[in-house]
Amino acid sequence: MKVRLVDIAHARSGDKGDTANVGVIALRPEWYPLIAESLSHARVAQHFAGVITGDVERFELPNLNALNFLLHGALDGGGTLSLKTDAQGKVFSTAMLRMVLDVDDDRARSLKLPEAPRA
Repeated sequence: MKVRLVDIAHARSGDKGDTANVGVIALRPEWYPLIAESLSHARVAQHFAGVITGDVERFELPNLNALNFLLHGALDGGGTLSLKTDAQGKVFSTAMLRMVLDVDDDRARSLKLPEAPRA
């Protein structure tokens, strides 16, 4: 089953110099393990390929049902130096939530996950 991240999580983002900081928080505690499995370092790096020039760091916050990502080299120098439209990295959360996850049908049903609309 295809599941949109935006339907099972919310996110916040901002800048830390040249690094975008993106927090992803499960809307339900039972959805956190799936999100933690699905949003690997590699998957997030692939999702933002061509947008960031540095590494991706991932931090788990299971007590908050959340993950935090640092996207290095995302802001072309940071807020005061960058000529990017979003020099403070506010849209990285929206970009993250555009991910679509492939979830085993049985697992999706057991977790009562909302299915992504078919295109």
